[in-house]
Amino acid sequence: MRRRLVAGNWKMNGSMASAAMVDEIAALSRDCDVLICPPFTLIAGLSGRGIPLGGQDCHTEAQGAHTGDISAEMLRDAGAVAVIVGHSERRTDHGETDALVAAKALAAWRAGLLAIVCIGETEAERDAGRTLEVIGTQLAGSVPDGATPARLVVAYEPVWAIGTGRTPTSDQIVEVHGFIRRTLAERFGKDAAEGIRLLYGGSVKPGNAAEIFALADVDGALVGGASLAAADFAPIIAAAG
Repeated sequence: MRRRLVAGNWKMNGSMASAAMVDEIAALSRDCDVLICPPFTLIAGLSGRGIPLGGQDCHTEAQGAHTGDISAEMLRDAGAVAVIVGHSERRTDHGETDALVAAKALAAWRAGLLAIVCIGETEAERDAGRTLEVIGTQLAGSVPDGATPARLVVAYEPVWAIGTGRTPTSDQIVEVHGFIRRTLAERFGKDAAEGIRLLYGGSVKPGNAAEIFALADVDGALVGGASLAAADFAPIIAAAG
């Protein structure tokens, strides 16, 4: 039985004043896994407060002359247990390719971190009927060989739903998550695929979380804006439990 995971991606938001929010979430009674991915600068300061932490990106190398970057090993040293790789904002703003995302996932595994690999289609790709084609290509290129449930989470985030208030229909989410599960099974075997958690992300909020979590092959959520305040994040966690 896959245990649900609710992961908060704070993006470029938050400060050490956010520790109070982390403490509030840590105090909740919950029957699911919870992860918060704050900016790099906050990981060490927020670690040890009862909520596991993750990074929002990592470099492929463990160290070196890479000004402004951070390695998976550095994330681990700061207290992180996971890292998001391949978020659509990284793919768009920084031109990250599937191959680079796969290399970052490998770096995460090298450092002993859980890799949360993000995939998702644009509005134009969905309108063109290419959603499953795009998802299949991203899975093949972004997920390295050797994936296991302990090392990999896949987050489906349709680009057109991130931060827009729009969400796909239940049928659309089920179609994509089912396709991801089948594709992982073809590559890694049924047992591994059945254990890998698939998160939905894209305008997840208290009002729609329970409906989304009830869908087949949805094992939790990658939450953006609604993870910044306990008043919004707590009901999503409760819906997952």
